[in-house]
Amino acid sequence: MDKEDELVIFHAGSLSVPFARLSAAFQQRHPGVEVLAEAAGSRDCARKITELRKPCDLLGSSDYRVVEDLLQPSFADFNILFATNEMTIAFTERSREAGRMTSENWPRILEEESITFGRSDPNSDPCGYRTLMLFQLAERYCRVPGLSSRLEERHGQKFIRPKETDLLALLEAGEIDYLFIYKSVAVQHRLQCLDLPAEINLGQADQASVYRHARVRIVGSRPGSQVEMKGEPIFYSVTIPRNAPKRELAAAWVALLLSPEGQAILSDCGQRPVVPAPASGYAALPEVLRELCRPHEIAVDTKGSKGAR
Repeated sequence: MDKEDELVIFHAGSLSVPFARLSAAFQQRHPGVEVLAEAAGSRDCARKITELRKPCDLLGSSDYRVVEDLLQPSFADFNILFATNEMTIAFTERSREAGRMTSENWPRILEEESITFGRSDPNSDPCGYRTLMLFQLAERYCRVPGLSSRLEERHGQKFIRPKETDLLALLEAGEIDYLFIYKSVAVQHRLQCLDLPAEINLGQADQASVYRHARVRIVGSRPGSQVEMKGEPIFYSVTIPRNAPKRELAAAWVALLLSPEGQAILSDCGQRPVVPAPASGYAALPEVLRELCRPHEIAVDTKGSKGAR
């Protein structure tokens, strides 16, 4: 097998399980193709394309903004929003105070000195900046002044990793008690998790105006620059980079992702598929994907905060 038979996929760590299942199904249809998947934080995945210029046939991001902010229009012509998710707090039977934690008292428990929790790096991974947004929304929802900064400062950098799935081993080994992570990942790894109020979990479209109150500054695309990320409902997206070596194969893989079979895999892995999938740059879509998508634009509200529609 040579490189003519390889399909290279960069994807968010939280997509590891569903993308592996999708790739297995894809290889049954294309037995001569080897799928090479690399998991990383979504922003790091994008930087492999924009800064390191690594060849990539398709990219799956846990935040559609990563593609729109870092890849479009120079490195990608379209962006397909294919699934949603929500934030949760994962734990195990060994997690301290798990028996008394509720959706109302979790902030007080996490502030206790004996409790440890992990989160991912906001500069590398959307789950990281979404965790900080969750802290801000919780402070507002619970009406506890200073809660966000106190939670952000807990443990310093000790339990922060490049992507959220890097922390699973720490949780399962009992080195941390709790982990801020996507609910789909908790489902896939059979972890216990705390369902958070819709006003703070970033998973409900009807709460978009509430999520907009959260703002997090992270490293920008240029050295020394910063960009402000605004709270909004979670949408995952996929794109095929402009210089993808295997565009036709990549389009076939994305078509499987958007098909009823792909939607069933996503649902089984704890993610809600978006049907039909909204796509910005709709006119640039490969023909095989157009009937599976609908045109999508990014709206800018009167306060300057972008939102999906």
